[in-house]
Amino acid sequence: MLRWLRNSFLTGIIVATPVTVTVLLIYTFINFVDSTIKPLIPDRYNPETYLPFALPGMGLIIAVLGLTLLGALAANIFGRSLLAVGERIVNTMPLVRNIYGALKQLVETALGAQNNAFKDVVLVEYPMPGSYAVAFVASHGKGAIRQHVGKGKEEVIGVFVPTTPNPTSGFLLFVPRSKAIPLDISIEEAAKLIISFGLVTPDRLPEAASLASDSDAPGETPEPEPAEPAEPR
Repeated sequence: MLRWLRNSFLTGIIVATPVTVTVLLIYTFINFVDSTIKPLIPDRYNPETYLPFALPGMGLIIAVLGLTLLGALAANIFGRSLLAVGERIVNTMPLVRNIYGALKQLVETALGAQNNAFKDVVLVEYPMPGSYAVAFVASHGKGAIRQHVGKGKEEVIGVFVPTTPNPTSGFLLFVPRSKAIPLDISIEEAAKLIISFGLVTPDRLPEAASLASDSDAPGETPEPEPAEPAEPR
């Protein structure tokens, strides 16, 4: 009876923890957006002025509508012209242009604007020979990087090695393509593997491991074929 109660309690924690954390994160995000957007709305246009209760999520809805209108404006000729003028102005500022360019490239990569961003998962030797880390293929090494890493002959790739359990930080490494071992798993599966400290393993990895262990099991090693007798001279 005590074992059943303990197992039921632990199962309840496992089920409730992801749901609770997700709800808390969504609630915190909505409150943050509301507290940021609502003060910018004039009182006469704020529905809460005429209501006896608050409207949770109203600031988030207004932010989504504003970003949608901004994206629609930037998609037409007039918006693109204004955006080009603004970028030219920003490019004249020495420090601001570097920050703006880096942030723009980072956001475009994160939102999938670049088709070749983080599509392959590989294993690379890191941080020492004989130990491997899960990495994402981020770019291709060109110019001086390919000349030094690939000796100008071999293809060089830039891989991002994320840290555990926070995959937003990590290290950028340039390695020859031959030194990267491709993994047949998706980006999402690799992210779960990293965030969970390796506890959440993709389904395809245990199958490959079991096949390897079966082939190495005692009694499974195939006997060597007998050598053919040499022909008489």
